[in-house]
Amino acid sequence: MNDFASEPMNALPLARAARTSPTSLWNDSADLAELSSSIGFGAVGATCNPVIALAVIKANLPEWRIRLAGLAAEHPTAGESEIGWLAVEQLSIEAARLLEPAFADSRGRNGRLSIQTDPRFHRDSAALVEQAVHFSGLADNIIVKIPATRVGIEAIEEATYRGVSINVTVSFSVAQAVAAAEAIERGLQRRANDNLAEAEFGSVVTIMGGRLDDWLKYRAGVDRVLIDPGHFEWAGVAVLKKAYAIFQERGFHSRILSAAFRNHMHWSELVGGDLVISPPYDWQARINESQLHADNRISTPVDPRIVDSLYAHSPDFRRAYELDGLTVEEFDTFGPTVRTLRQFLQADAELDAVVRDVLVPDAV
Repeated sequence: MNDFASEPMNALPLARAARTSPTSLWNDSADLAELSSSIGFGAVGATCNPVIALAVIKANLPEWRIRLAGLAAEHPTAGESEIGWLAVEQLSIEAARLLEPAFADSRGRNGRLSIQTDPRFHRDSAALVEQAVHFSGLADNIIVKIPATRVGIEAIEEATYRGVSINVTVSFSVAQAVAAAEAIERGLQRRANDNLAEAEFGSVVTIMGGRLDDWLKYRAGVDRVLIDPGHFEWAGVAVLKKAYAIFQERGFHSRILSAAFRNHMHWSELVGGDLVISPPYDWQARINESQLHADNRISTPVDPRIVDSLYAHSPDFRRAYELDGLTVEEFDTFGPTVRTLRQFLQADAELDAVVRDVLVPDAV
């Protein structure tokens, strides 16, 4: 692998970083046009969740009305939810095909398309596992998103044991990331104990840094706390850097993934690490348009004055930053977890409504 200095400075920043560091770029969308362009920037992975799927379908509604009608004809007894999820599967399979070369080149470590389990299963570990196993069979390079909740941690271990590659989601804290990574390790160890086939699972543990930032800003407003507003932009970065250091120290098989971008530091401060960075396509375009080059900063700590300020004035930052800041039982009630689960559930309901309009069009 080249170093930063040997790469021409006129190269696109994302491509330059992808070629000169162990940091992998994934695209935070399964939109085929965006993913194709992102692959040109060096992307070797992508993701799909209810919010993303809904956005893709709405943005291409004439095409998807035809496709949804086709799915309805193929499955004449299926309701809107089942048809909606069949559409998500189709979208994911198509995106996964674009990533097959990267999957082969990396022997399964990259080239992954993430598909999220139904958020309505958030209370049912067995249902999450069964759906994860089903999704895993859609393509060789599928990786399945399971939330870092109490029930989700149980499902992550069992799904890993059953051969599913995992992308941990709905995760905002060091405690959640480490608990999820440990669950993956337990699943892998159980496979080894039972002499099941070894493979490169390519599992990743997402920390949604920007969603943590959003929550801390909201809480500061509710609690009438005033600090330098720029400090909140560093909260997710600080948590990501700390979790990354722990993953390296403990030698987990899974990698950290940075998602939920709110500022370029969710990329630029993490380049150089053996991790995954998954910006939305628009963020990738802006980084390239701005010629925002990033050097290796993964080991550069966040300014201690910023961390101290957040630590002193934001109890939820402390909970997110400390390894023992949250118990597994507290994962479900952590503010950003609740907000994100509700958003995913709402997107699911909106996708149902889009399908309903195809199945039962309004009378005119």
